[in-house]
Amino acid sequence: MLSMAHVMTEHTDLSESDRQWLRGLVNEWHLFADVSFSDLILWVPDVDDNIFWAAAQIRPTTGPTALEDDVVGDDISYDAEHLVTAAYMCQEISETSDNQLSAGIPVDVWAIPVMRGGRCIAVVERHTNQMGVRAPGALEDCYLDTADILAQMLQHGAFPISPPSEHTFSPRVGDGLLSLDDCGVIRFASPNAVSAYRKLGHAGDLEGEEFRQLTQSLVEGLEDVGQSFGQDLSGRAARELEVSNSRASVRLRIIPLLSYDDRPPGILVLCRDTTQLRLQQRQLVTKDATIREIHHRVKNNLQTVAALLRLQSRRIQSEEAKGALKDAMSRVSAIAVVHEILSQAFDEAVVFDDVADRILRMVGDVSASSGKVHARREGSFGMIPADVATNLSLVVTELCQNAVEHGLESSSGDVTVRPVRTGDELVVDVLDAGLGILEDFDMRASHSLGLSIVRTLVEDLGGTFTLGNRDDGPGARARVVLPLAEHRGGN
Repeated sequence: MLSMAHVMTEHTDLSESDRQWLRGLVNEWHLFADVSFSDLILWVPDVDDNIFWAAAQIRPTTGPTALEDDVVGDDISYDAEHLVTAAYMCQEISETSDNQLSAGIPVDVWAIPVMRGGRCIAVVERHTNQMGVRAPGALEDCYLDTADILAQMLQHGAFPISPPSEHTFSPRVGDGLLSLDDCGVIRFASPNAVSAYRKLGHAGDLEGEEFRQLTQSLVEGLEDVGQSFGQDLSGRAARELEVSNSRASVRLRIIPLLSYDDRPPGILVLCRDTTQLRLQQRQLVTKDATIREIHHRVKNNLQTVAALLRLQSRRIQSEEAKGALKDAMSRVSAIAVVHEILSQAFDEAVVFDDVADRILRMVGDVSASSGKVHARREGSFGMIPADVATNLSLVVTELCQNAVEHGLESSSGDVTVRPVRTGDELVVDVLDAGLGILEDFDMRASHSLGLSIVRTLVEDLGGTFTLGNRDDGPGARARVVLPLAEHRGGN
């Protein structure tokens, strides 16, 4: 199925401003579809305006669909009897109520011109499945009256409403609906809206109450109400806000309704009970804070272990034992760096460039017994999953220390860490400008603890590790290749 963007780009000469308007319409027209119990199709004129293309489609959540098939990408040619053509040409709402059959289902159809700047830029076709029309009642009457007003607003360029709704949190028609007169008095409240206000603590009926005063009374005295609260509730402009007290939280979307006939203007309020959602969010914040505190404490404990190893090394006379303790200190410090980064973020992934840079500074400070080692990074690791970061920090530490001690023979020189991301694969080269690897060197037969640690950690991550000489000059190259697709959080 074609997308709305493709249809408008390939088949229309609409300006970017008009396209943006229509995108805003499609983002908000769920409101119109639900209160009208209808399927909606957006038809846009071709460069040749004798042809119209279906650019978008939506089905109602409040009733059965009238259209079994998706029609986006379909076109209709000029037909004076077709409602879309008629609405486009006369710039008036066209309708039929003869229950025309669609796949054996009686369907009422309306065509509403979308006017902007005095011209018709599109037509919204409304299809209502009459087989699924709900029994008439106060809720159905309120919905349909609202649908008629929205159709007129659409025709006169007053819909979509600005600012737009927020798709994740904004309330929908089925969440709860209040219909207010132009003075802000509640004329109708849906059962879900009544339940939401019951949770906030209102015990009586909603109909006949002044919406602004009622809502303010339920949240009176709260510090987070804000200075514009009364203005937000006035209904003179579209607003979205959340009202809360110790009992519950309710999100409100306030929409002014404009009248273009003998209907009185009014205000539509959608309400969504967000009590459980806010509770879950608070629990997640608490959980995140707890995890960060754990990482912070682990980092502190590891730094304490590194300090103890440092004290121990000062009391030992054996150079071999001192070297072993120094290596252990570096490994513990590398892990501590990862936990320090994790303690400062809510994510399950690490900006590993920060980790690598700290490790390289540490390597440059302590690895060279004489002279000066310049350890640097070329390229970016990107975001590395937390379950990979600890092992990778140890791998980088071991390979850099190995490059200094064996490649540079603990004298002055450069060590370069060169990460490259290719899709879901990370390739890390650790390069030195030393003497290189002897031709008869067999890594599997090596007794080096550092290389053994690297090989084990890389294999645990499903990666590969190779060690050889550089192709671009003297020195050795250690290469680690890690697949990241199976690990969470890397991108």
